[in-house]
Amino acid sequence: MNRKFSTIDNNLYQKNMTSSGKNKQVVVVGAGFGGIAAALRARANGYDVTLLDRLSQIGGRAQTFRRDGFKHDAGPTVITAPFLFEELFTLFGKNANDYYTAVALDTWYEFIFEDNKKFCYTGDIEHTYEEIRKFDEEDVAGYQNLLKASEKIFEVGFTQLAAKPFTSFFQMIKLIPKLIKLRSYKTVYQLVSSYIKNPYLRKVFSMHPLLVGGNPYSTTSIYTLIHYLERKWGIHFIMGGTSALVSSLETLMVEEGIKIQTDFDVASINIDQRTKRVTEVIDVDGNKIKADLVIYNGDPSYAYQNLFSQKLKKPLSMKPASLTQYSMGLFVLYFGTTRKYEEVAHHTIWLGKRHKELLRDIFENKKLTEDFSLYIHRPTATDPSFAPDNCDSFYVLCPVPNLQSGTDWSIEGPKLQKRIVSALSDSMLPQLEQHIVADFWMSPEDFLTEYKSVWGAGFSIAPLFSQSAYFRFKNQDPKIKNLFFVGAGVHPGAGLPGVVSSAKVTETLIKRYMKSTQT
Repeated sequence: MNRKFSTIDNNLYQKNMTSSGKNKQVVVVGAGFGGIAAALRARANGYDVTLLDRLSQIGGRAQTFRRDGFKHDAGPTVITAPFLFEELFTLFGKNANDYYTAVALDTWYEFIFEDNKKFCYTGDIEHTYEEIRKFDEEDVAGYQNLLKASEKIFEVGFTQLAAKPFTSFFQMIKLIPKLIKLRSYKTVYQLVSSYIKNPYLRKVFSMHPLLVGGNPYSTTSIYTLIHYLERKWGIHFIMGGTSALVSSLETLMVEEGIKIQTDFDVASINIDQRTKRVTEVIDVDGNKIKADLVIYNGDPSYAYQNLFSQKLKKPLSMKPASLTQYSMGLFVLYFGTTRKYEEVAHHTIWLGKRHKELLRDIFENKKLTEDFSLYIHRPTATDPSFAPDNCDSFYVLCPVPNLQSGTDWSIEGPKLQKRIVSALSDSMLPQLEQHIVADFWMSPEDFLTEYKSVWGAGFSIAPLFSQSAYFRFKNQDPKIKNLFFVGAGVHPGAGLPGVVSSAKVTETLIKRYMKSTQT
């Protein structure tokens, strides 16, 4: 049973930790969820930890925006593997329930199609069968078989591999028979279509790669494991929003003696050319922090291109820079309304007329089109604190091409905003144009400037098979052995489960590194 330490117990705990860790200085650059998880795991292993971030508040993309009485989660809004956050508190003998409140949502997503047909996706499996029957009776059995396939992929892709380092090509070779058996050579859409025949339902059950920056028509079918992951743990919301989870983790870090420094914009990470080791982190004002280990939580592409005093090349196991494919960009519209839309679910997927063609334009043609599909987040469906009385708060995410498209967002942003508001006003948010207030937006240009994401990509490099596991950025640099990485760009990938799991992978590699330096 988890327990919260008393003051005396905690003081003894801190003393033992600092002595057993031999005061090794770990510097974590970037305070997103990956960096926070890595900092806590390093502290639990006895190291002195400093967590840095260039922004004024921690959380990375999980910032909080406040406008005229309305609150918005800037980034992640869906919690699908709550145990990964609970583990971070358990590391210190504490209970996550003492720090935040997680609520399991009854309705996971409501899908609205271009002809106004709807599909309500919930945690009640019998309800899901009933929803499927509205489209095609035969697809009930197909969905049941899809879930069985998803469970098998989950047992390999998540249970066995999500927290396992990939440092050798031979590890990938050993996996080939399993991957072939699981049909990982298929795309998500292809695998779903082998079980589901109805075109509406194919769109519903192949949408998950978009949550991690991938195109369902090109993303490896390994990502169908998300179906089973959702069924196993459900979909949750943190009361107060994702920012409340960040605040809880910040409280834990302060309690455990982690130093947190915001407004620290890292300009370079110094590498000793003789020892081939990272020695210090330097900000834009010339301030220096010594380090025995550095953990970088950010876009690895940006780090390799811009931050190292000694020119580093990305791992040879990866594609050349010219062939590396990045995730799509995100246009995110935030606004409040002066009325409530009670009939709108917490999470809604609004699908436009085109599907495959639209995704091809976004991912392959790098072309911003007139049409779009949307993810609409209405947190006030669960937590009224996000808006003033009798009002709603909204976050609308529109997948768009990343900056490789050459789009001028100072011109196209206002146009897209107007098209989205008009479309929603004509459909699920009647008279929105008369009720919208305090609206603003972010484009891929903001992801580049605010989060240092190469090409303004929303999720770092795309989750293709050729950019996964051993072929993704390494959690430990192959040559600079005290340089580690966590976050969306490294194994196991984007999305909160992947990002938080990357800290577990890196923890294993740090332990190996420390053991090797002691012999």
